[in-house]
Amino acid sequence: MQSPTDRAVRAAYELAQERYAALGVDTEAAMTRLAQVAISLHCWQGDDVGGFEIDGGELSGGIAATGNYPGKARTADELRADLDVAYRLIPGDHRLNLHAIYAETGGQRVARNQIGPEHFAAWVDWARANGHGLDFNPTCFSHPLAADGFTLAHQDPAVRQFWVEHCVASRRIGAHFGRALGTPCVTNIWIPDGHKDTPADRLAPRQRLIESLDAVLAEKLDPQHNRDAVEAKLFGLGFESYTAGSHEFYMGYAISRPGTLLCLDAGHFHPTEVISDKISAVLLYVDELLLHVSRGVRWDSDHVVTLTDELQAIMQELVRGDFLGRTHIGLDFFDASINRVAAWAIGTRNALRALLMALLEPTALLREQEAAGDYTARLATLEELKGLPFGAVWDAYCLRQGAPVGLGFLGEVRAYERDVLAAR
Repeated sequence: MQSPTDRAVRAAYELAQERYAALGVDTEAAMTRLAQVAISLHCWQGDDVGGFEIDGGELSGGIAATGNYPGKARTADELRADLDVAYRLIPGDHRLNLHAIYAETGGQRVARNQIGPEHFAAWVDWARANGHGLDFNPTCFSHPLAADGFTLAHQDPAVRQFWVEHCVASRRIGAHFGRALGTPCVTNIWIPDGHKDTPADRLAPRQRLIESLDAVLAEKLDPQHNRDAVEAKLFGLGFESYTAGSHEFYMGYAISRPGTLLCLDAGHFHPTEVISDKISAVLLYVDELLLHVSRGVRWDSDHVVTLTDELQAIMQELVRGDFLGRTHIGLDFFDASINRVAAWAIGTRNALRALLMALLEPTALLREQEAAGDYTARLATLEELKGLPFGAVWDAYCLRQGAPVGLGFLGEVRAYERDVLAAR
């Protein structure tokens, strides 16, 4: 028997379906396509990028999680339990993005260049049981050998070798995830390497970084199991004047190393620079793209993703260019000032909401108008879309996927906070 809310959602959807059909948009097809997209949630939102290393150090590498909201995960089991709640609040089937510091070593000290698949066995079992794919990242920060701000571009060959070995081990773990779960793992390399003040030599660190990356990627892994990505950044705390791994550096590297994905992080560019405009340009030269959807505020502050114009523009580019099949979408924010489970739910639901909005565009019509030089009609159509009942389609999608409609997810978050998180 339908509840009054369910009946209202279905009635509103039928009206919305008619409105969109008048523009040639098939709402059913849009929801079917959306259900095929798996967003990779980031594990580090649940514990403020702490990880589970023995004697784990303070955050470094220009990373800072601000806030002290109670209830953060203290163990891998707590983190997985929190994630289970978050996934129930998000429509669709999605992935998890792990960092190397989330290894479970049974209380033993294991150097980062010695980690292996066995240290992530519980994560694989959990992912298999819940139908989640896994993605992976070497952790080249928050470590004594990264304390001076350099890792793969370090002047000391011994330090560079340590980080090369860590990244090699991480790629092998990623390949293990792909084999075990039957879906390719994207293993993404990000390093903080750079200078606080203006350097005299910008070239040498980049030359060393090329050598290190080539050593990391020398072992050929089956792309059905592991996909390699490299991630650029403009600056970070303590690295305001120079980063070796800039956008231009990594774009050149990815283009010149076939099969390497380029990662664009929405918070890793100048505050007035956006990644939506880069997507079509980059995909002319690389086969696949990795997106880290975040929300920088004045700097790379990794705020929870909201339904901003830029988020909508990112998803519009993916749909208008038919790039969804070539793009891996992940999230990257860590807000410790609000309930962490709610942060996952709000951010991921917004990413999916923006993608659905893009899928509900009459793309063929807009292209026809543009090709004909009828920019007046194009503008009028785009503006008209803003007033169409998109929310009714989103509510219907959540209902069909078994996820809470509207603010219903917040009640579940509050109950979990009261019954579980408050006791931590």
